[in-house]
Amino acid sequence: MNKILFWLPRILMILFILFISLFALDSFDGDESLMRKIGGFLIHLIPTYILIILLVVSWKWEWIGGIAFFLLGIFYIVWVWGKFPLSVYFGISGPLFVISALFFVNWFRRKKNLPEAMA
Repeated sequence: MNKILFWLPRILMILFILFISLFALDSFDGDESLMRKIGGFLIHLIPTYILIILLVVSWKWEWIGGIAFFLLGIFYIVWVWGKFPLSVYFGISGPLFVISALFFVNWFRRKKNLPEAMA
């Protein structure tokens, strides 16, 4: 159970980062030159870079991941409130909240050293 709890938020975050990265592919649509498209692609990947940095930090310090991913979920909802249907908020912020909770559970469990039967 400890290994599952350790790896689950990290694997889910990697999958979420891949999901978010897919949205950067829209920069290749249009009549711009290839260099402008590549530049736009790199700019569209800025959220991915931020998420990767946070994941690397969270890999060692789970409490940072718990706080950071929760705050990112809240930030996203506040930033785009009213622009999209509710399903979009669940699709973006929902995974961040779940991953945040998993990082917190892992951190509390490691901090308290609870036996597996109690967790």
